[in-house]
Amino acid sequence: MYSKIGFDNEKYLKMQSEHIRERISQFGDKLYLEFGGKLYDDFHASRVLPGFKPDSKLQMLFQLKDDAEIVIVINSDDIEKNKVRGDLGITYDVDVIRLYNIFTKKGLYVSSVVLTRYDHQPTADAFAQRLEALGIKVYHHYSIKGYPSDLKNIISDEGYGKNDYIETTRRLVVITAPGPGSGKMATCLSQLYHEHKRGINAGYAKFETFPIWNIPLRHPVNIAYEAATADLNDVNMIDPFHLEAYGKTTVNYNRDVEIFPVLNAMFESILGESPYKSPTDMGVNMAGNCITDDEAVCYAAKQEIIRRYYIAMCEYRKGLISEDEVTKLELLMKQANVTTDDRKVVSAALAKEQSSGGPSAAMELSDGTIITGRTSELLGAVSALMLNALKHFADIDDATLLMSPHVIEPIMALKVEHLGNINPRMHTDETLIALSICANTDENAKKAMAQISKLRGCEVHSTVILSPVDEKIFKRLGINLTCEPKYEISSV
Repeated sequence: MYSKIGFDNEKYLKMQSEHIRERISQFGDKLYLEFGGKLYDDFHASRVLPGFKPDSKLQMLFQLKDDAEIVIVINSDDIEKNKVRGDLGITYDVDVIRLYNIFTKKGLYVSSVVLTRYDHQPTADAFAQRLEALGIKVYHHYSIKGYPSDLKNIISDEGYGKNDYIETTRRLVVITAPGPGSGKMATCLSQLYHEHKRGINAGYAKFETFPIWNIPLRHPVNIAYEAATADLNDVNMIDPFHLEAYGKTTVNYNRDVEIFPVLNAMFESILGESPYKSPTDMGVNMAGNCITDDEAVCYAAKQEIIRRYYIAMCEYRKGLISEDEVTKLELLMKQANVTTDDRKVVSAALAKEQSSGGPSAAMELSDGTIITGRTSELLGAVSALMLNALKHFADIDDATLLMSPHVIEPIMALKVEHLGNINPRMHTDETLIALSICANTDENAKKAMAQISKLRGCEVHSTVILSPVDEKIFKRLGINLTCEPKYEISSV
């Protein structure tokens, strides 16, 4: 594992907040700032920019908290479909409440939630009632016929005018959402329409961490963004409008470039003139100015591309995505000049499987040490791997048993005799619970438990697809997991 820091987080917090203040002053009364990506727990950014903290954007907002309020947006269709946030395994509606609670507890002001593309969906209505019961203000925005090309209809009382006007009180209004396709930009533009009808000088800007506009188009960090959004079919490209206006090469992505002429016409219609000459002009992201070690960042980004490839392969094996998505990721790996051999834990896990004759796993620790685990009668491979890693961190001999049979056997009996499990082997959550029980009476188990935080950021590869339970535990522990796209026992 290449653990070298390549990003100056403190510089980023200072530079980013100052740049947003400058953009607020450009418009006078109010700025609607569309926050792309994750406002909180941005693990993708922290993986590809080592040194970037998952809550960096939230910390940056703290520096603007007296001027800022947050509006959370969710697509009503996503509520209806129970759309799940892949990195956390929770539905978008649950994540809205989670984000509201996090922001509020941290002292940030969340003024409301907006249900976009609202069409009286029963689940959206039920969610609105739940929010209102929690004391959260709810607004509704509707689908607009001809959006985004029919400007005459969009910028009228039957278009944006039909949407609820979101009442805001502060100069900076941050529009965020659980994930892409939530309607953040449309919400911002709808508010511009309403504000200017009321004589308020409001403006719009976009804060999108990726692609990073002032690094090369084919930089691994930008390729990693394409890998992360393969399901959206985003493509990084040179911003042709910026090149024409300023003679400078900058990077943007296809959706913003394609929609810019329409946005420009909207700005002209609503504001009288457009404040921007290119999609790049709309952005306020300073991340590219805070990369301190390009080699470290490139390595981290390439590892992320490989991880995304394995995730896609497993999703395809489960029948959740199309082959086209896998093909795109294969192409991105070629562009980044990486193969699966560049992920060290892959070969280690496969070698362990070959020697043990059963499903195995490998972990790369922060110092580059490789730990392996195999399947046994008591433990699955990743459970054994986790215990082996904790032993290593605690300097406990590999032959030492951390868990008493008196603790393990009743758990196995419960699983088979009462819960109907065919396989008695313990999952990672059960293993950790058993270890914590043993830690009350066994000093080695106690020492091992004290090492759990050191698992965060480690790389793991399994030779089989893991159960959802094990996947969730790895996510919660902050372990970067990949799997071979095959099941221990064929599901077909």
